Amino acid sequence: MQLNRPWALVALIALPLVLAAEETELIPLNFTVDHMDRSVSPKEDFYRYANGAWLDATEIPADKSRWGAFDGLAENNWRRIHNLLEEIARTTAAPGTNLQKVGDFYRTAMDTAAIETAGISPLLPEFARIATIDDLAGLARYVAEAHQGIGSPLFGSYPYADQRNNEDVIFQMVQGGLSLPTRDYYFEEQHAKYLPLFVDHMTRMFELAGTPTAQARADAETVLALETKLAANSKSVAAMRDPIENYHKMPIADAAALMPNFPLNVYLKTIGLPDTETEIDVKQTEFYAGLSELLGSESLADWKTYLHWHALTSAAPHLASEFDDENFRFFSKELSGTPEQESRWQRAARRVDRNIGFALGEIYVAKYFPPAVRDRLESMVTMMQDVLKDRINGLDWMSAETKIKAQEKLSTFRVVVGYPPEWRDYSALEISGEDYFANVMRGARFDSARSMAKLSKPFDKTEWLRTPQQVNAYYQPSAGQLVFLAGILQPPYFDPEMDDAVNFGAICGVIGHEITHGFDDKGRNYDAHGNLADWWTEDDATKFSARAQKLIDQYNDYEVLPGVFVKGDQTLGENIADLGGVSIAFEALQRSLANKRVGLIDGLTPNERFFLSWSQIWHTKYREDRLKRSVASDVHSPGMVRSIGPLVNVPEFFETFDIQPGDPMWRAPEDRAKIW
Repeated sequence: MQLNRPWALVALIALPLVLAAEETELIPLNFTVDHMDRSVSPKEDFYRYANGAWLDATEIPADKSRWGAFDGLAENNWRRIHNLLEEIARTTAAPGTNLQKVGDFYRTAMDTAAIETAGISPLLPEFARIATIDDLAGLARYVAEAHQGIGSPLFGSYPYADQRNNEDVIFQMVQGGLSLPTRDYYFEEQHAKYLPLFVDHMTRMFELAGTPTAQARADAETVLALETKLAANSKSVAAMRDPIENYHKMPIADAAALMPNFPLNVYLKTIGLPDTETEIDVKQTEFYAGLSELLGSESLADWKTYLHWHALTSAAPHLASEFDDENFRFFSKELSGTPEQESRWQRAARRVDRNIGFALGEIYVAKYFPPAVRDRLESMVTMMQDVLKDRINGLDWMSAETKIKAQEKLSTFRVVVGYPPEWRDYSALEISGEDYFANVMRGARFDSARSMAKLSKPFDKTEWLRTPQQVNAYYQPSAGQLVFLAGILQPPYFDPEMDDAVNFGAICGVIGHEITHGFDDKGRNYDAHGNLADWWTEDDATKFSARAQKLIDQYNDYEVLPGVFVKGDQTLGENIADLGGVSIAFEALQRSLANKRVGLIDGLTPNERFFLSWSQIWHTKYREDRLKRSVASDVHSPGMVRSIGPLVNVPEFFETFDIQPGDPMWRAPEDRAKIW
């Protein structure tokens, strides 16, 4: 039965499951002037003015690498989910039901005694399969099997909409195969300290898996050498953002010719590509040509060592504590500076969310998502779309013919708030109450089979990419879909108890951000039907790029650590979306306040509260290694930059706080970016 009304689900859940009152204390996250430092002038340092008291009083939790409003809400959400999972785990549910599967998955994830007893044994069959590889065909076959489980050696692959014909689904192959966050970690001086630490970590992991120390060290050096060569053929994070340069649809025969040393047909058959499929999308052709050369030049024994490592590192979080702890020590403590690992319940909850998250989502939505929130958010989205519609009409840099196409695209956006129209069917997934690792593998294989089945169907433009309990929102260009997950529709992003100014500065800024993604430097390449197409005149595209360049230049100047600067090209799409979100939301607020008499609240005008609200939802503290990692790998600017970056391009920001030429917060009009 598909239940599309979450409040209807409550009655069904109440029969086998009585939810207890909240057991875990939640973190207060409402917008508050108590976070401000009014001893600082907004003309001097707006970030400090808006967030100084919070910055002074806040310590990053020991099990986190960063902490801010976004992270606080995510933490509250996990605490709610923890309460749900504990109740479900104590419930006797009918076999085959979602309650049974969620409960058994969580129980086995929490059964550390059984996991300790199992030790390395769950991974031994994987090692045995690697040992039997005796040629490149066997390697290709194993890689396909790993891609259907929990590992992703050599590269990544998945079926998704053909970017130029989104009625069809096409099999896509993307660069990958690296253990470190980005290619830059293998080459740039600022990341050089991590390479010997990475070798030490691999050595320790191989030792734990039974390899003698000298051989473990040699194997670790072998893996680093291979990954460094893979990285040399990989594109940067910024280059990966270009959808046109990363689209290479071709006949399978041509793809096989591109990588002659990789038995592509063996891989595709093993992973389950239907015989009817004749074309695939090889997204980074240079990477696959380079991979083929490496497969021809490096020994099979070395590649088997590489596969052994990727099986081990992928499985480590699900194995005995010595593997899990060592995996945390390097990837979280060394790479991100996190002192302590999260509680076992939180790691277990994350795995439930990842493997059977929509089953959990049904229960979460029924408990925590009020139906009235959906109606209010949908009306806010409509208001934001209306503002952008008028803005497009008024653009002085866009031609009339391109405006018509932009309006057509805006009108086709499909908005989904809270939870998906249909819940995912897990009836074919078996989850037992006996074996955690087996449940993880079954969940991964279920997802792989479900994904591959898409190749025999038209592209489903209603499918959700994230579970509704996550704290997030996203725009899916191929589907023309704007999604606002239930998890983010809570304080401080959305608070029905707060005034309009605060909500417009927070959730409407997020709404505008996602709408603008349809028109950022990446999203603008998709037409009204969600296909990659050049619907701009050459002059329009030139003018857009010139305006976007101002944002690249602005963000390149943000130095977040000594010698560490934000990458303006890498973060351009998110920076455009932030600017669009703030400016559109501010105009929407003015429309909502028209003909209303609104007084001061906490001594602040609505306009002041709007800008303060935006700044507070992005205040963030980072551990140094995590901040370096974010700058290297994230397409979002760090939180403290997002908190002020878009504001200094909005004229009303300067008017609101009487910021004048010569003030530190001043940005000259000719330097401000104005796009949408």
